[in-house]
Amino acid sequence: MNLSCFKAYDIRGRYPDELNEDLARRIGYAFAREFRLGNVVIGHDARLSGPALYGALAEGLRAAGADVTGTGLCGTEEIYFASFAEGFDGGVMVTGSHNPADENGFKLVLGGAVPVSGDSGLPAVRGRVAEEQNVPSTLRGSFAERSFRNDYVAHLLSYVRPERLRPFRIVADPGNGCAGPVVRALAEHLPFHITLIREEPDGTFPYGVPNPLLPENRSAASRAVREYGADFGVAWDGDFDRCFFYDASGRFIEGYYLVGMIAGALLRMHPGERIIHDPRLVWNTQELVAEAGGVAVESRTGHAFIKERMRADNALYGGEMSAHHYFRRFAYCDSGMIAWLLVAQFLSDTGMTLEQCVNERMKAFPCSGEINARVEDAGEIIRRVEERYAALPGAEVSRIDGLSVAFPRWRFNLRSSQTEPVLRLNVESRGDEQLMQRKTEELLAIIRQ
Repeated sequence: MNLSCFKAYDIRGRYPDELNEDLARRIGYAFAREFRLGNVVIGHDARLSGPALYGALAEGLRAAGADVTGTGLCGTEEIYFASFAEGFDGGVMVTGSHNPADENGFKLVLGGAVPVSGDSGLPAVRGRVAEEQNVPSTLRGSFAERSFRNDYVAHLLSYVRPERLRPFRIVADPGNGCAGPVVRALAEHLPFHITLIREEPDGTFPYGVPNPLLPENRSAASRAVREYGADFGVAWDGDFDRCFFYDASGRFIEGYYLVGMIAGALLRMHPGERIIHDPRLVWNTQELVAEAGGVAVESRTGHAFIKERMRADNALYGGEMSAHHYFRRFAYCDSGMIAWLLVAQFLSDTGMTLEQCVNERMKAFPCSGEINARVEDAGEIIRRVEERYAALPGAEVSRIDGLSVAFPRWRFNLRSSQTEPVLRLNVESRGDEQLMQRKTEELLAIIRQ
């Protein structure tokens, strides 16, 4: 049996050779048996293979005796919401997120939207599947369709004060993923003039897979912001648990600068709280959190690690530069909808534009953005980089996630991918873009030797 779809943090693979209906049935059966689940909520994104995998997953869960509630087409955070707000023992989202169109996957959570990942039960599920247990043909559990969208939208609206929002002109780009229906539902309650592009869920992804982290996928939203004279633009990945921003000129804003902005906005209402952030780029976030009276805490990159640390610290908010934003009131889960609503509220309250908010921060802490390099021996390259920089005067070394080395005027983080032979480099400086660029090229020369 091919179990290559079991990754470090989740389940994903090409359909149908790595992930298919038979395996989906077995995963559902193993998940319900491993955690003795009585009732489970499931949903799927816009991918063409979603309905078939969703149906087979339901059969496996029911064969194990679980009652299944299906929400059909939805976003990952809608499954999170149902898991913590509606009393389910577990939830499964069938999604390929931002991966190629011929891939799909499963995100598993327990009651309260607690993630099931590499160090919290996923290996046990894989072990049960590997035993090649026969899934009974008798479906003992029930199946019912139900929508939670109205309650979910009401929860989203509780993060803002609609009567105090400015009537922004906004371009919204779901990229033919799942965000369109939710944006339309929200728009009924908000004063914004929203122009939706590529709004219909379409698993063929005629304009490319929704992943605005890829520069080639940003042109449509950037152009639309300029054409419609929008105040700002928002785009999402396929299952909309990440959101991305464009300013009024159509410029794409690095997610790093949004982490500090959202943290500061929340700390205005909840001073003294703890804020979790990843270690790739940190100085801007740390400064804004300190200025707002909060406590910044570094965590290893990845949703399972961020959520675990947030729960341990009861943190108010967590943010990653990859555009994942986590909220305590959302069961410590990531939401691409709450994030853009909070940005709109912050801009309304301050009277500032998005450009004004980020320009100063980009000048204060210029960054390289994440640069990926395919390599043959990631460990050897990291060792060589550490040998080169860690012993230099003034170097502060951290190994929370990969290798971070900080000097008084610049710093970098270098980490290896968990799933492919790739190194990820991030460099930032204190107000010196030329220094940042020079050190970036210096590090890339070592990596590419």
